[in-house]
Amino acid sequence: MKAPRGAEAEPGPEPDRIEGVPHPRDTLHLFGQEAAEAAFLDAHATGRLHHGWMLTGPRGVGKATLAWRIARFLLATPEAEPDGLFGAPPPPATLDVPPDHPVARRMAAMAEPGLFLLRRGLDDRGSLRQQITVDEVRRMKSFFTLSAADGGRRVAIVDAADEMNVSAANALLKLLEEPPARTTLILIAHQPSRLLPTIRSRVRDLRLPPLPPAALAAALDQAGTPAPPEAAAAVAELAAGSVGAAVRLLALDGLALYAEIVALFSALPRLDRIRALQLADSAAGKAAEGRFDLLLTLFDLFLSRLARAGIMGPPAVEAAPGEAAVLMRLAPDPQAARVWAGEAAGIVARARQGRAVNLDPAALLMDMVLKVNETAAQATA
Repeated sequence: MKAPRGAEAEPGPEPDRIEGVPHPRDTLHLFGQEAAEAAFLDAHATGRLHHGWMLTGPRGVGKATLAWRIARFLLATPEAEPDGLFGAPPPPATLDVPPDHPVARRMAAMAEPGLFLLRRGLDDRGSLRQQITVDEVRRMKSFFTLSAADGGRRVAIVDAADEMNVSAANALLKLLEEPPARTTLILIAHQPSRLLPTIRSRVRDLRLPPLPPAALAAALDQAGTPAPPEAAAAVAELAAGSVGAAVRLLALDGLALYAEIVALFSALPRLDRIRALQLADSAAGKAAEGRFDLLLTLFDLFLSRLARAGIMGPPAVEAAPGEAAVLMRLAPDPQAARVWAGEAAGIVARARQGRAVNLDPAALLMDMVLKVNETAAQATA
């Protein structure tokens, strides 16, 4: 059997990459997550480095970037005595590793022998699998066994742990229960509730919150996708602190799409059916799959903002011209907010379920719009 080589380049698409921005392994700076970094550094400096860490939080807030920063730091930083003993230098105050460091260069090239990257693999047709399988976890276990002879530190990144099937999760649990020596496992989890409670109990959780607007803007600049100054506030509002969501909004003209949704719903329950059909038809066809998915996300955002507006009043920042007036007309009080909150999840979920079984996207969008119109009649009655 060929010995696993740890993190190595694979042909085909990468499931842990956001299209249009650098991969997390190439993103050297992390913005807005200083508390999580400080917590890890404190554990490292005080000799309480846990063998398993789980990075949780919404998608796009820097979990994968932090995982690669931790892995790079661990593999590039020599183990030292505590501060002050035998003339040892003070513990590192940052996870930064120079980009020209040998470990950083090897990780960028996916050629670092001390790192294993566990993620969804490719099937026989070269397409990404929907789940991480037990065979891929077994490869990681073999990596630990065969790489133990060099005596060095080893790190594994699991991206994402909540994409494992049941057999894979059970195999990972065994590794966490009996971790190999000098090994750190870093689990990325977008929905940690989907993981086995026994897995969650054997790792230390680092929660990464949504990015504040200034950190989001800095991260977008680093990714080479800055928001235009006139759109920065609206992007930050709709992206809810997620760099990934902001990139998607900018790449697919999401602000214009959201403005169209607000305009379409401005006269509810008197729906402009021609305008609704035009919007639905714009997301038909295989080439428009990204637009369809973004429309579902934006519908969900609009409905959530409606429900909040009925309880908390108009938003401090409008995500589209005239949005506040539309929200307050459709959700003028807590009673209306409860109507929207009761219907919101089901409206979008039905469309997603229909798409999963290949129903016509235009028909699904039109059905969703009609349901929103029906709910508006109830909420404003």
